Amino acid sequence: MIDLRPIAAVLGVLLAILGTTMMIPALVDFGAGRGDYLVYVAAAAVTMFVGLSLWLAGRSGEVERLDRRQAFLLTTASWVVVSAFAAIPFMWSEAKLSFTDAYFEAMSGLTTTGATVISGLDTRPPGLLIWRAFLHWYGGIGIIVLAIAFLPMLQIGGMQLFRAESSDKSEKLLPRAAQMAKGILGSYLILSLACAVTYRLCGMTPFDAVAHAMATISTGGFSTHDASLGYFHSAAVDYAAIVFMLAGSLPFVLYVRVLAGDFSRLLANTEVRLFLAVVLAFTALSFVEQVAGGIAQGETALRYALFNVVSLISTTGFVTVDFTHWGPPTDTLYFLILFLGGCTGSTTGGLKMFRLAIIGSALAQHLKRIVYPRGVFPVRYGGAPVDEAVVSSVLSFVFLYLASFLVIAIAINIAGYDLATSLSAAITALANVGPGVGEVVGPAVNFAALPDGVVWLLSAGMLLGRLELFTVLVLLLPRFWQR
Repeated sequence: MIDLRPIAAVLGVLLAILGTTMMIPALVDFGAGRGDYLVYVAAAAVTMFVGLSLWLAGRSGEVERLDRRQAFLLTTASWVVVSAFAAIPFMWSEAKLSFTDAYFEAMSGLTTTGATVISGLDTRPPGLLIWRAFLHWYGGIGIIVLAIAFLPMLQIGGMQLFRAESSDKSEKLLPRAAQMAKGILGSYLILSLACAVTYRLCGMTPFDAVAHAMATISTGGFSTHDASLGYFHSAAVDYAAIVFMLAGSLPFVLYVRVLAGDFSRLLANTEVRLFLAVVLAFTALSFVEQVAGGIAQGETALRYALFNVVSLISTTGFVTVDFTHWGPPTDTLYFLILFLGGCTGSTTGGLKMFRLAIIGSALAQHLKRIVYPRGVFPVRYGGAPVDEAVVSSVLSFVFLYLASFLVIAIAINIAGYDLATSLSAAITALANVGPGVGEVVGPAVNFAALPDGVVWLLSAGMLLGRLELFTVLVLLLPRFWQR
């Protein structure tokens, strides 16, 4: 039987932190003279009460020595439970969302997906807007810790490649996660502040600058306006967003080393170089498509291409123009980008670049073996040979990723939606991108028109994608719950 006490204790701490942060939108609405501030105070009281109760109930458990099963359960439970309480303000506030829509909005925020069911953002209370942005920021720091500390220890999808440098082979997961969190939190704060200042210098109001900075560094994409960044009609804002979306897509561990004076590690990293090369390649293709199709020319075409490619590959989902009217070539190109994602240890979703590199190396190895059956051709990553267990883990992850994508897409298609919408909605949820392609879930619309069943399915897809599939699916095995 799994000891649930340490899990309850950690969940209690997370809820207490969440409840405390609900005072941020309360203060914002109070300062703006909006009555919704009482909603956040009440939601904070409920959340903190439950969090304190869980902590008191579980504090006798040995939190510092979580075993692997407890780690799996805690990781999934954290996002499920925190999303449920983060949804309370959406239900009680002026938005008055149903629990289904409120949970979707909260899950989208915490997983930094950026899909929304709320419209009329330009007239919404500022507290609601800052709460959505803060969920991105709060979830983003949790995602980095998850990717750097937990998933490598659980050996999910090849993540064991990024096991922390330590001779300690015990399963003291939480202390190691806490140490890493301290190391990256400074980088996260510095980038967030730099992004907010840059947006302000580009002409945004202080409120918009802060909200969009939290959504940019977390590669989330929630905006304070229905038109997203297109509201500002500013090339300067577009380029600033491009820079900081790229910054949020890179491994935050490398920023820690940069702050320590080791600048060479950033561009010497294999995954970073592959990521930037892919961005440039897709940008060139998008630029050519726009020029050939008469959509835009010169600097405008280049900016549109770079912004859209970076927005999608970083899984941020900011929008400046509705690219769904550019024709099938662009739809196909951008649809492919939805699968990719950024680097390991960043806030992005998707498959991640290191997996693409390993798959490419494994394919090259297989082709060489066909030509030279007796040859020895190890799979390599960053110039070093990769263990077969890592290759197998990556291939299993990619297979399961594509299988999950197809299952979600087929389920949406059965619900009555066309194939393009079904495929697009499925991958935007699973890859934590937000907007997709097509008229139903494209960049110019939101997810409010979808029925409750599809909304719950997409919420599950966001959770699956964010927690790297195996973390959630392993809980469905009966053997997991047995001794």
